[in-house]
Order: sequence, then C-alpha cells, then structure tokens
Amino acid sequence: MRLFLFDVDGTLLTARGVGRAALKRALEQTFGTAGALDAYDLRGKTDPRIVWDVLTAAGTPHEEIEARVRACFEAYLRELETILGDGSSVHVMPGIRELVRALSLRPDAVVGLVTGNIEAGARLKLRPTGLLPHFRVGAFGSDHIDRRRLPLIARERAARLVGHDFDFEHLTIIGDTPHDVDCARACGAIAVAVATGQYPADELRACAPDLLFHDFSDAARALTALTNGERGRAASPSGHLRSAPE
Repeated sequence: MRLFLFDVDGTLLTARGVGRAALKRALEQTFGTAGALDAYDLRGKTDPRIVWDVLTAAGTPHEEIEARVRACFEAYLRELETILGDGSSVHVMPGIRELVRALSLRPDAVVGLVTGNIEAGARLKLRPTGLLPHFRVGAFGSDHIDRRRLPLIARERAARLVGHDFDFEHLTIIGDTPHDVDCARACGAIAVAVATGQYPADELRACAPDLLFHDFSDAARALTALTNGERGRAASPSGHLRSAPE
C-alpha cells in the first residue's frame, strides 16, 4: 500500500492571495503590525513559520509572539472565512479532481495532505472544492513549525488508520515548490513536483524531483506515473516521461 500526500496552495488549488490577506488582517489586529508580510515569500512555508519570521523581523519580542500567536490564528481563521465567502475565489488546479478521486478509489492507496497551512485553514480553503472527503489523513503547519517534520506525522497517522506502517519508499509527496521536494528528500519519500504554483518548471527541475509535471491535466497519465512509484523520472510539459537531469 502507498501513501500519497498532497500540498494545498499551488498544488491542489489557488485561492488568489486570500491567505495572505487574511493573515495580514489577523497580524494587525493581534500585534498591531503585519511587518513586511507583503514582501515575505510565503511559498512552501508553514503558517507558524511565517508569523514568527515576520514578527521577529519587525522587532516583536519572542515572549509577546508566544503569548499571542494562538489568538492571531483564531483571528486569521475568522478573516479567512470572511474573505473566502462563497468560495468563488478558490479554483481547483487542472486535472486535480480526476487524479485525487482516482487515487482515493484505489485499494492500494491512502490519499492525504501535507501542507504548511494550519489544519483549520486548509479545511476552509478546500471546503468549496468538494475534495475534502478524499483526504483521509494529513499533517499541517499547526502540527509543527518545521515542514520537514510533517511527513513523519502524516505517516504515523496513516499507519494508525490502516493498521500497518508505511515505508518511506512507499510515501509520495506532491507539491509545487522546492520546499516540497526538500520535504520529501529529508525523509526518503518520492518527490513529485508540479509547476502549477509560482515556481516555473525549470526551477523545479533544478531540484531534481523524481517526477516533474507541468500540470495534471492528463490525469490518467499522471495516475500511471504516480502509481508506478518510480524514482529518477520527470514528466515534460506535454506529459511524456523522460529522464530527469542528474
């Protein structure tokens, strides 16, 4: 049995900046400043890492951050729900519906999430898509500030769910940033990169993922590649497999 863990923003969906907007409001409400959040590179970071980095750079004492960070995320969730509204700003990436559904129907697969979003935030973003029931497990920014620690948490939860352990060579991490590739490399999982986020394919290719896709619009071909579980291959923008650079 294999465990497939998907990132959220840029991989499963785009919410067109609503997360940054909601966090900015929450930081201003809770700490009186959002620091340099507008210029901060959110890609691949956990939500707690973002808050700590931005506030530390703004000179907020660590004791103050520690004391108010929970209240900040409570405000963030309220703002996120308000900004998301009817969910019309959330758009599912090409082929994701078909790919996730096909994977979740396989008896030899468990499909889950590994994302820097706090869990409640990830659920709010995914709620308009109708995809949440397909994700049986997950690990989130609310579980650990270090993204590299999240696959282990998801793996342990999946093992409890199905009653047996998953070797890391049977774990596949799918994301749109170099941080996702690094996250997989750190635990020995298969790294799959998809260029539907803000990193172009050439930058992702430089990280040498095991599989690289322009997008998942050819869901059937993507499903075949993912379930083969091969390393050291990359998919060209047309979807055809070719050897990844060394």
